[in-house]
Amino acid sequence: MNTVDISGVIEHTNLKPDATMLTITKLCQQAAEHSFHGVCVNPYYVKHAKKMLKQTGIKVITVVGFPLGSNDTLVKCVEASAAVANGADEIDMVMNIAAFKNGEHDFIKREIQNVIQAIPENIVLKVIIETGLLSQDEIIKATRIVEDAGADFIKTSTGFNEGAGVEDVKLIKDCIVGKMKIKAAGGIRSRQQAMELIKAGASRIGCSRSLELL
Repeated sequence: MNTVDISGVIEHTNLKPDATMLTITKLCQQAAEHSFHGVCVNPYYVKHAKKMLKQTGIKVITVVGFPLGSNDTLVKCVEASAAVANGADEIDMVMNIAAFKNGEHDFIKREIQNVIQAIPENIVLKVIIETGLLSQDEIIKATRIVEDAGADFIKTSTGFNEGAGVEDVKLIKDCIVGKMKIKAAGGIRSRQQAMELIKAGASRIGCSRSLELL
């Protein structure tokens, strides 16, 4: 995979709480310059990113229930709907990890489906399962729930805990029976690491050090 190919799978990311308008502007300019798939920003910056990337074809991605996932379902639905209204093309939603750990698997599936129903069909939904907090058996179970719920992608991590691991991506890939794709994110610092994750099954790479991957 050459530089052009890898650029197209990168979601250039800045989810830092102290990110300024200037840093988000720079993020968007870099994404346009290198033809990244998209930028991933906090909801506050969705409108600005959409304006910056108008007519570039680069997607605006934002987060819901971030970074803990324990928000009320209604709040997640409203947050997702508002993000789309502001210009988001893709939503990265954090699974309710506490509920999952409590064994409330039906609740997890219903919540994902509720968020799907709250956004238009053309909006991509990714569900972050936070692999660093899960055992292998839990990763398998979470993958099956997310796929059964109808999400477009399953995402490894928020980046606030242990990041993407090659073995985790392989495990998730082996569990997928349909068309759901994988986004690897969290702690990706080199081109070699990104290539290993892609080889393991990731279709997207979420990264704040995107330029280093090139």
